Amino acid sequence: MKKKILYVEDDSTLAFLTADNLEQQYDVAHFTNGKEAYAAFKKEDFDLCILDVMLPEMDGFELAAAIRERNVEVPIIFLSAKTLKEDRIKGLRLGADDYLVKPYSMEELILKIEVFLQRSQKQAPAKNTLCTIGSYTFDPANYAITRAGQTIQLTERESALLRLFIDNKNTILKREKILNEIWGNDDYFLGRSMDVFISRLRKIFRDDESIRIENIPRIGFKLVAP
Repeated sequence: MKKKILYVEDDSTLAFLTADNLEQQYDVAHFTNGKEAYAAFKKEDFDLCILDVMLPEMDGFELAAAIRERNVEVPIIFLSAKTLKEDRIKGLRLGADDYLVKPYSMEELILKIEVFLQRSQKQAPAKNTLCTIGSYTFDPANYAITRAGQTIQLTERESALLRLFIDNKNTILKREKILNEIWGNDDYFLGRSMDVFISRLRKIFRDDESIRIENIPRIGFKLVAP
């Protein structure tokens, strides 16, 4: 069965060319505005989302945020003519898996689609058991961390990042290793996104002084925990 892709693009010419290429391998549902796309997302299951940023009624950033509220796992790729690094970082902060700047090559887009689809299908049952870190309990299967009866919901990427830190507790992790394992490459903009995710984890653990994520200058990070 073909994987189902939600594709949102209001440029009719670009949408036709892209959808025509993608439909050779995938089941593509194309929409021209964010509201219609989100309505479809709420009714159907999609394996991956490809979103333009500049969309009528609901822009791509708003759409991605709404999608993430309902589903923290589905891969999201932004396609945009907006080249400012602030826009790329904003997209990645919203939980997108990648941000391609127009004009993009179909070969690159399809390669990224395949990478993210394969990654989302990987299962690691042995790593889905509950684990304790300081006064917190981490549930990787449900992307959740609990302390004193209070549960914080993580995104899939936050959960994967925390899992990597726990698996390498009290050991320095190089920035390149983190980026390649969690994001798939060590692009500069993805590095900025990683810093945002690490800041988020630090805030989660701030009430337990026995846990800290240390910045090792020009090398990487180290999770220090009992």
